Amino acid sequence: MIYKFTTIINKEAKWFVARCVELGVVSQGKTIESAQENLKEAVELYLEDMPKAKKYSAKSPAFISTLEVANG
Repeated sequence: MIYKFTTIINKEAKWFVARCVELGVVSQGKTIESAQENLKEAVELYLEDMPKAKKYSAKSPAFISTLEVANG
């Protein structure tokens, strides 16, 4: 089965941290590409380890937005 997930990648110090929004799975890499590849592997392992009764089913895509906050 093919799944599509939303990922967010942020630079944190010397690493890029990649997050799968829908599953809460996180990984990292020294480049964006390696962070993406490591996250893909982590998500595959996560899905493989899920019990069949709790398999992920995408009901609707994630809603991504921005938030503006005034401070000071």
